[in-house]
Amino acid sequence: MIRVSTSDLRKDTADVLNKVAYGGDRVALQRRGKDVAVIVSVEDYELLKVIEDKADLEMIRKIKEEGGDDVLWDDLKKELKL
Repeated sequence: MIRVSTSDLRKDTADVLNKVAYGGDRVALQRRGKDVAVIVSVEDYELLKVIEDKADLEMIRKIKEEGGDDVLWDDLKKELKL
């Protein structure tokens, strides 16, 4: 993974975006030497969404299999102080 400071990103935005969009690179943005964000291609982002959706579906299946008590919306709001 390429690492770029936020100040360098300001200077080289087009180059960084081209590396991500056309080169398939992932770029970690750094502030004060620490990673603070990552730029990924649209394809990588779409893949992450699919993986997240599959994980959510698996969790839902597990919860349904285990069963459990139903919670009323009003009771949940009270418990969460909403």
